Amino acid sequence: MRFDEAYSGNVFILSKPDYKTADAVIYGMPMDWTVSFRPGSRFGPARIREASLGLEEYSPYMDKHLEEVNYFDAGDIPLPFGNPQRSLDMIEEYLGKLLDDDKFPLGLGGEHLVTWPVFKALHKKYDDFVVIHIDAHADLREQYEGEVLSHSTPIRKVCGLIGAENVYSFGIRSGMREEFQFAKESGMHMYKFDVAEPLKKVLPTLAGRNVYVTIDIDVLDPSAAPGTGTAEAGGITSKELLEAIQLIAQSDVKVIGADLVEVAPIYDPSEQTPIAASKFLREILLGWVNKK
Repeated sequence: MRFDEAYSGNVFILSKPDYKTADAVIYGMPMDWTVSFRPGSRFGPARIREASLGLEEYSPYMDKHLEEVNYFDAGDIPLPFGNPQRSLDMIEEYLGKLLDDDKFPLGLGGEHLVTWPVFKALHKKYDDFVVIHIDAHADLREQYEGEVLSHSTPIRKVCGLIGAENVYSFGIRSGMREEFQFAKESGMHMYKFDVAEPLKKVLPTLAGRNVYVTIDIDVLDPSAAPGTGTAEAGGITSKELLEAIQLIAQSDVKVIGADLVEVAPIYDPSEQTPIAASKFLREILLGWVNKK
């Protein structure tokens, strides 16, 4: 896998052509091999890039322009179709290289299992970090119908890796009874239904700490983001997720990377889901990269 060659397809708007000088690297993880309901998120990274071409390059939220951030779009990791373990190994290897080169990794999914090898790569570099997890689903299962490699398991896996007390979940409104029991008993921090308001209380307690943020697009209500594999009614608005991104940008945490997953464009002919995702990525680039 090459890291320093310009991607031949569509790139995220205003991406710079030089990997070596880039502060942040956008990369795609086009995998949906383990989804439990509707596939299609492997097409998310490409469609988000295409949708970004319609973005304004200036953000009135951050009062910044994308020209102010040096980021490189490396394209998608060429994951082997239908092979979860090999795909996860390739993502971990890829992230290891980005982190060795001191890049801010900004991943596009793909199903949420792709975040698990990212966590593993981060754990090799950082002795201590916190996960902020924004999602409709708890993702705290140990397995799904006997399969331990499932998009319903990455947060349970990272609890075991870095300690449940270092995991903060927001917006959760779906999961098994046992998942919510685990959250209560393990010491992890779960905030149901809302995102921005609990973040306001939590972020000051994380000041100075390394934080990785993983966002599942299905935290949004299906009326705002129908293009996802496992939509859940009762979600937050795009405005609230934008507010959450701003809150993290304005806080004293050290953001060490992020991803946005589970965009499945086939279920959204209106394209509002990839359009919203591309705007969230713009705000992440402007608000979080220089916090590294």
